[in-house]
Amino acid sequence: MTPSTPVQVTARVVGVKRASVYRQLSMVAPGIPERFRPGTFVTVRVGGDLSSRLLPRAFAIYRVRASGSSGGTVEIVFEVTDDDTRWLSELDAGAKLSVVGPLGRPFSLPREPVVCTLVGGGEGSAPLFPLAEALRERGCSVHMLLAAATESRLFGAIDAKRGSKTLLVSTEDGSVGVRAGVGDVLPTLIARTRSEVVYSSGPPQLLHAVASAAAAEGVWSQTALRTEMPCGTGICLGCLVPVVDEAGEPTMLRACVEGPVFRGDLVRWDELFERRGEPAR
Repeated sequence: MTPSTPVQVTARVVGVKRASVYRQLSMVAPGIPERFRPGTFVTVRVGGDLSSRLLPRAFAIYRVRASGSSGGTVEIVFEVTDDDTRWLSELDAGAKLSVVGPLGRPFSLPREPVVCTLVGGGEGSAPLFPLAEALRERGCSVHMLLAAATESRLFGAIDAKRGSKTLLVSTEDGSVGVRAGVGDVLPTLIARTRSEVVYSSGPPQLLHAVASAAAAEGVWSQTALRTEMPCGTGICLGCLVPVVDEAGEPTMLRACVEGPVFRGDLVRWDELFERRGEPAR
């Protein structure tokens, strides 16, 4: 299933609030909530009219509300890491933004009720919450695993506790939950819950661990790959992801068009990390 045709709108900022080390930005963006599917994203032109930045920034959609006093709203989550995100974090209510969306391929939903495990890392967990809601509406049993380096870098633990039958938290430093990596705890969670599908969103290293654990357990997985998507429309070819097609042949797909959601077992992870200049683990 693919989302409806995206729209370009002038959005109005409702507000920006802190969420631990992250920021949540809410904006009125007419037409986008009605077209939204879990896993899709928006692009936002950042920096204002005088910015030298030519290309927009891509952000996963965390939450939409199709109606409100001023119109439907879209929320995104981000960390302040550079001038672009700092500019976004300092916007006042009423500020205008040029936004395009929803873009990309969404998560595929099961046709019949099944047991699902959702795995998220840091603010990358954001798109899993509307996914969990959509799965529950289909009668699926939802379990969640949230991971981060430290407690302060977790996102959505309260929402996850309310909206899933099981919540497991893991941190690298053991500041909350279990001190373990996703690859260490996910197999047990899959077996205990008898999960049939695993969804994940977060850093590529986490997605690789999830895809590997799911494959070892004989479970189908989908991953929402976070990568640079310079144009968001597939024109620039700046977000190519190495995969194998269903016939087992190597190919390249655009994360912004054929993704950002991919089957975990079809991504050529070692080559992806090599292209990104990151170690595989």
